[in-house]
Amino acid sequence: MSSPPDHWQEQVKRVGLLRVRVTPKASRNCIKVEQDEEGKWLLRVYVTTVPEDGKANKDVIKLLAKELGLAKSCLEIEKGLTSREKIVNISDG
Repeated sequence: MSSPPDHWQEQVKRVGLLRVRVTPKASRNCIKVEQDEEGKWLLRVYVTTVPEDGKANKDVIKLLAKELGLAKSCLEIEKGLTSREKIVNISDG
């Protein structure tokens, strides 16, 4: 298994779309870069909030924005609002 790309945050900003797998009700908020079964890179986002009324989604956006150094308004969940697998659209603002 190879290591995650250096400066993945900058690469993600250029791509514009980000595939994430969310784990709600985690013991702490964090982001991990991992490889899936097919060898593709993805972000695992762990949030402590429950997946009710969009609370976990809001925390996912907040955590990703902080990690990427972007405003929360630059990130939007494009696909997977009620799923653990999400596609996040990254815009310039």
